[in-house]
Amino acid sequence: MYKTLFLCTGNSCRSQMAEGLLRHLGQNRFVAFSAGTHPKPVHPQAIRAMQEIGIDISGQTSKSLDQYLNDHFDLIITVCDRAQEHCPVFPGEAERIHWGFDDPAEATGTEEERMRVFRRVRGEIQGRIRLLLSLEKYAVGATPT
Repeated sequence: MYKTLFLCTGNSCRSQMAEGLLRHLGQNRFVAFSAGTHPKPVHPQAIRAMQEIGIDISGQTSKSLDQYLNDHFDLIITVCDRAQEHCPVFPGEAERIHWGFDDPAEATGTEEERMRVFRRVRGEIQGRIRLLLSLEKYAVGATPT
């Protein structure tokens, strides 16, 4: 299994949705974690956006990057520019990937307008994860490095 860390600033939306999506779509080939450089509680609209597609992240909690600094990961995926700039070096030879997504927690407007942003970002993350899973190096039967 590929041990994967999604890293964001707040660990409240993007990285939480990515963790849930990879667990759901990864067909037991990935173990997913998420963390933040400055963690905040999981955003209720991120939970709602994921529930809309049948994925429950309500039991996930926001975690600090500090708790993973000595862990080995196969993949470290930053999902915001600020996290990419502050991503520390981890032990081992993890592949580092950057996926920059808008922060849906910063969306303004009515609740429905904000939910549209959460749904859009969820869809963008889902697309990137599907692309990752289609790569030959992560295909069924491939061996983690």
